[in-house]
Amino acid sequence: MAVNRFVLNTISYHGKGAIKEIPGEITRRGYKKAFVCSDPDLVKFGVTAKVTNELDAAGIPWTLYSEIKPNPTIQNVKDGVEAYKASGADMMVAIGGGSSMDTCKGIGVIIENPEFADVTSLEGVAPTKKHATFTIAVPTTAGTAAEVTINYVITDPDKVRKFVCVDTNDIPEVAVVDPDMMASMPAGLTAATGMDALTHAIEGYTTKGAWELSDMFHYKAIELISKNLRDSVAEAKSGEPGSGREGMALGQYIAGMGFSNVGLGIDHSMAHTLSAHYDTPHGVACAMLLPIAMEFNKPVVTERLAEVAKAMGVDTTGMTTDEAADAAIAAVKQLSADVNIPTVCQAMKADEIDQLATDAMNDACFPGNPREATHEDVVELFKKICPEA
Repeated sequence: MAVNRFVLNTISYHGKGAIKEIPGEITRRGYKKAFVCSDPDLVKFGVTAKVTNELDAAGIPWTLYSEIKPNPTIQNVKDGVEAYKASGADMMVAIGGGSSMDTCKGIGVIIENPEFADVTSLEGVAPTKKHATFTIAVPTTAGTAAEVTINYVITDPDKVRKFVCVDTNDIPEVAVVDPDMMASMPAGLTAATGMDALTHAIEGYTTKGAWELSDMFHYKAIELISKNLRDSVAEAKSGEPGSGREGMALGQYIAGMGFSNVGLGIDHSMAHTLSAHYDTPHGVACAMLLPIAMEFNKPVVTERLAEVAKAMGVDTTGMTTDEAADAAIAAVKQLSADVNIPTVCQAMKADEIDQLATDAMNDACFPGNPREATHEDVVELFKKICPEA
């Protein structure tokens, strides 16, 4: 058996009211001031305040950095580094989805490893020497699992591309997964981030690097997400929180425990490209591409996809392995339809697909795909979601 590595948070808290544990995690380590990274909408709608109120009650001073946009840019990270230096803070609290988390990771890594201040040199597996500034991560979406991963993604607007950074030094020491922090998610975001989580779980289960320990996490994550996503979206529409959101909060975290350590595949490499070119929300991009990627990979992961069908609750009794794999793909399509995920990317232009394919093949997630893909293959896959193709 090959040597396999697993990296997880030092501590994680789960369940309603978990944010009340944050002040104690700060004070018992002797930290004096928090640098809070959170996006403007979360600040505007009072979500960030749920955590900062806990800091206030404990007498912990903090400063806010919210110059963060969806698909955060190099400049967002650079500005954050300067803001941290000026703040007098000695630790960080990331509150948000992938954008806030990824920005915070980049800032924390550069603060401790200033030789990477250009940000772009962090692409791929960067040889940083020191762990990022101590960070507590509080997710507000049930999808990205950025609070438990060793990955972060930054956008380079000048080159119109997103680049993936993989670094064991970026993982937050503490994750606080409190379903109440996800209460403000609208139905569309709930659906998109939930399908991102399902993509993580299925791609992680079928990636080249998958092994027994990661399989354990991914299989359970597929079960939890398939069982709870529809209810979670319904709860978001009604404004009545329930077990669906709690199940998704746990399911997406468990998926992150797995894929962070074994990689993803062609779905994510293509999704990153759509977000870079068209600012397509990451979860939507992943969801549109998931059944397409599964169909492409089916010849080399038929048995794995048959297991996915079982995890999604499909009764595969009497089915052949091939039929069960097809049933998994059908189940993903049905789940996407049930939560109103679009099937095409309206912003796409047919004459841009060649460049999209080139960029996708250069993405850090591409090599993890279980089936080898040519440029022509990727072009054909993109055509399946292009309204002009």
